[in-house]
Amino acid sequence: MRLQSLNYSFRHSSHFELIMFPLPANVICLPRTNQIDALLTMIRDKNTTRGDFIFYSDRVIRLLVEEGLNHLPVVEKTIVTPTGNEFKGVQFKGKICGVSIMRAGEAMEQGLRECCRSVRIGKILIQRDEETAQPKLPPDIKDRYVLLLDPMLATGGSAIKAIEVLLENDVPEDKILFLNLLAAPEGINAVTSKFSKLKIVTAFVDQALNEKKYIVPGLGDFGDRYFTSP
Repeated sequence: MRLQSLNYSFRHSSHFELIMFPLPANVICLPRTNQIDALLTMIRDKNTTRGDFIFYSDRVIRLLVEEGLNHLPVVEKTIVTPTGNEFKGVQFKGKICGVSIMRAGEAMEQGLRECCRSVRIGKILIQRDEETAQPKLPPDIKDRYVLLLDPMLATGGSAIKAIEVLLENDVPEDKILFLNLLAAPEGINAVTSKFSKLKIVTAFVDQALNEKKYIVPGLGDFGDRYFTSP
């Protein structure tokens, strides 16, 4: 499998240094820019207020959705402009829907709605043992490209179960894009080793999981920080 390289943070003594982490070809990371670095710094900071956490997380989510849409297939479409001239453009090849992994994934639904008008959205509740799932999906989901939404990719257990649910509902694997804000190498390896045809779009790949299976340096519990009042 073709690999791409990505700079990401690695703890060394009391600092973070940039090193190279090889990503599978079906994993896309948002390009490192001053804007992305500043937004991620804000949502990582434990002192960031809930209001600011929501605001800056929403900005990253919007960028993730837009990048995900870049990887959907298009077909040519010719239109006529107000000047009476033809223009050869494109349109998306198929219908789209979002599926959020509850509850943290629900925070990403509005960002998808802002980019895709009247988009259908389903939900999957993964139980703690990651063995059972309660899905509520659009009846025609097998005919759509699915943007699977969950802010954190840690061990990959919940994501794998959610993907299995989509496959059980006849969604082709190559029509699934998994969007998340932060990913751990362990989670990326777990998902891509089992599903090589889907795509993962992430804002940043962190160092690793700690002994408690939390992403480090991470940003804490995303769902608690986004939905729970201080």
